[in-house]
Amino acid sequence: MSAPKPAGSKTRLRGIRPFTTHVFNRFSRLFVQWLPGFAILTYRGRKSGRTYRTPINLFRDGESYVFALTYGSDVQWVQNVLAAGEADALMRRHTVHLVEPEVFVDPSRHLMPFPVRQFLGFARVSEFLRMRVASR
Repeated sequence: MSAPKPAGSKTRLRGIRPFTTHVFNRFSRLFVQWLPGFAILTYRGRKSGRTYRTPINLFRDGESYVFALTYGSDVQWVQNVLAAGEADALMRRHTVHLVEPEVFVDPSRHLMPFPVRQFLGFARVSEFLRMRVASR
């Protein structure tokens, strides 16, 4: 289900991860789902069974959504979503149930909008997570 990690897959953003996780995410949960390209991702912990809500950047690709893994694919939220096989994304007042998570590597970042692609290139982000919108 997940792709092997390429050599040198560490992103430049890993150093700010503790700040983002413990400070920014708590604050941004209040407003991030109202911004274009952002959502609150709700998923279950694979060990604890606890429900987590993480602010996340996502982009639509047909019947799927793609997440840029700015801290890599080995972070807890990605591992939890892969284990559960599903998650919910809250965008504005609309919740989308997502299934079939798949990690893939794309050094060209071709699924991202141009300005995002440029930023991700600078940050050396090449891992992504794709999830399909569940059938109703």
